[in-house]
Amino acid sequence: MKSLLMLKINLLIAIFSILGINVLYSQNKVEGLWYIDKKPVSVEMKDGKIVSVERIGKLSDERHVVYIAPGLIDNQVNGFAGVSFNYTEGELDKDGIRKITRELWKKGVTTYFPTLTSNSGKVMIQILSTLASERNDEALLGSVPGYHLEGPYLSPEDGYRGAHPLKFVRNPDWNEFLAFYKASDKRVLTITLAPELPGAMEMIRKCTALGVVVAIGHHHASKAVIDEAVMNGARISTHLGNGCANMINRHDNPLWPQLANNQLKASLICDGFHLRDEEIAVFFKAKGIENTIITSDVTRFATLPPGIYKNEDGETVELTKEGMLRYPAQNVLFGSVLPVSRGVVHMMEVTGCTLADAIRMASTNPARLYGLDDRGTIEPGKRADLILFEIGESELVIKKTFVEGKLVYEAGE
Repeated sequence: MKSLLMLKINLLIAIFSILGINVLYSQNKVEGLWYIDKKPVSVEMKDGKIVSVERIGKLSDERHVVYIAPGLIDNQVNGFAGVSFNYTEGELDKDGIRKITRELWKKGVTTYFPTLTSNSGKVMIQILSTLASERNDEALLGSVPGYHLEGPYLSPEDGYRGAHPLKFVRNPDWNEFLAFYKASDKRVLTITLAPELPGAMEMIRKCTALGVVVAIGHHHASKAVIDEAVMNGARISTHLGNGCANMINRHDNPLWPQLANNQLKASLICDGFHLRDEEIAVFFKAKGIENTIITSDVTRFATLPPGIYKNEDGETVELTKEGMLRYPAQNVLFGSVLPVSRGVVHMMEVTGCTLADAIRMASTNPARLYGLDDRGTIEPGKRADLILFEIGESELVIKKTFVEGKLVYEAGE
């Protein structure tokens, strides 16, 4: 009799153990300090959505206090953890896309835009086709709503071109863009182009009519051209202050007109290398909270050790021990290796903005700009994309990440 009782007990323990794993994966209620006012809240989730947000007197476990915020949204991800979205033809596959997604979840990024840089039309179409075929992969949990084309319609001038290969930058071609758009299954959400190029204004108008958010970047446009681009539909400056020549005229340069145009938002790379602290502070003051987006421009070299590497074009790039990614051939940076979670903390340090402001710039603002109405805030009915974190010295320390209500990452697991 006793042995039968023990057998039943062991069976129940096994069942509860299995259920415990499932409950962990689809946990329906989480607590933390709300990122907006740092007061305790409880967030309930069901079927991938937020059901309720309730104020509570205190946290159930005050030994492990964490903040809770909407998942971060990164509009410029060139690659991550050794995988690139800009490989040559045939090198990107489902496993690579899944790996990038999982690794970004660990950094609190629950939504991101794979970003294609200037390349041949053939390769860009092939990569977009691969991305489109995998976008609805259940393992991604809707983390990839669409794509960012950073090029190929950029300035050919050294400095302004940045690390984009000269052989691949070219003037806007609407028929070519439509081929890109078709290959992406109509999921190109944004394109960065140089507005001074022949055909750029027509491209801006047509992309805007199609619902594609037009950004200006890697350009050397005058004030008149920048203002005309905005009138035709351009809405944001891509990584303002970068994609710019090292030596510029103090009066006639592309920075002042972009800062002065109140209709133009700006994305900023706040990794501590792309912009000086005083640049970030001034840009933030000029654009304000609502018109600023924190981005990363992160590359496949993120998470790799310092060293000398080859880029997708076979040229040398250097990842320093400090975390700077250099492209010696043009004496420019080659993207970043630090995620948006780094940018959130650095923005707070440099500008004195609140956590609520920084999260808004890294989640709410991009969601609104790109029409992602189901995410970017913690409200009933929104996707249950949540991060629980501590604020570290240099970046957010992610403790748990939920995507569509599922626990996809837990520190230490």
